[in-house]
Amino acid sequence: MSTNKKRGGLGGGLGSVLGPIITANETDIKQEVSANEILISDIEPNPWQPRDTFDQEKLEELAASIKAVGVITPITLRQKDNGKYQIIAGERRFRASQIAGLTSVPAYVRQVDDDKMLQLALIENIQRENLDPIEEAISYKRLMEECNLTQEQLAEQVGKSRSAVANSLRLLNLPAEIQDGLRKRKITQGHARAIMGIEDEATQIMLFQQTVEYGYSVRRIEELVREYNEKNDEQPKNDTAKKKKTKAKSAEYKELKQRLSDLFKSDVKFSRNENGSGKITIKFESDDELESIMAILDKAK
Repeated sequence: MSTNKKRGGLGGGLGSVLGPIITANETDIKQEVSANEILISDIEPNPWQPRDTFDQEKLEELAASIKAVGVITPITLRQKDNGKYQIIAGERRFRASQIAGLTSVPAYVRQVDDDKMLQLALIENIQRENLDPIEEAISYKRLMEECNLTQEQLAEQVGKSRSAVANSLRLLNLPAEIQDGLRKRKITQGHARAIMGIEDEATQIMLFQQTVEYGYSVRRIEELVREYNEKNDEQPKNDTAKKKKTKAKSAEYKELKQRLSDLFKSDVKFSRNENGSGKITIKFESDDELESIMAILDKAK
């Protein structure tokens, strides 16, 4: 393999981080290099492996291919102090090689420290493997938090737009049930992004369940979300108008209560229900006060 050529499928990110895949004593990056045959018994999985599930059926398919033609693309390792090797990139090929019964695999050996191991493993998985949307989002989050990267830096590293990275990270805000649905491919990222147009978590879950049951398209979800939001946007406006109207009425009744109190020279209680019905209570302390109130009412006839 010529090291001055770009490796297919990696984009600019991993290539720029990993650099040319060369042996430890290589100094001329232009010269051809060969992979080493490393015993499988000497290889350990990457402790920072971001993928937590491996599709067994696909591993079996890859193992069958390896039995037929061997490992076409060498895996990438780093050597530990105890002489063992850890996987930087290529764990699926390593696992499939075990299934295929190989005793050794072709591998490139790199000198990489612990901090760089995580970064390389995450980027390699994002760019080479078919991660589910949640695994990819988690990988982005880990890269930002554990490798101290901004969204812009992360987007450059993985060869994607900043908006694509941001949209992926937003998936982690979804309820666990919907995240699980994404991982199991019950819905697509397009469905999930449309569902996120609703803020209420219970409504999100209900819409997700309906999508799975009735097979809603992304466009249909967008329509339902728009209808839901329009309805809820109107409600606060109606509530505000109602509150303003109630406040105005309260001021009128307060003024009326004061006028009646002044008129009868007594404390007047005033109560009213939302439907408009109510009562006026005029308090009196003696027969004389009652006669005074009656006299005022007689004059008002």
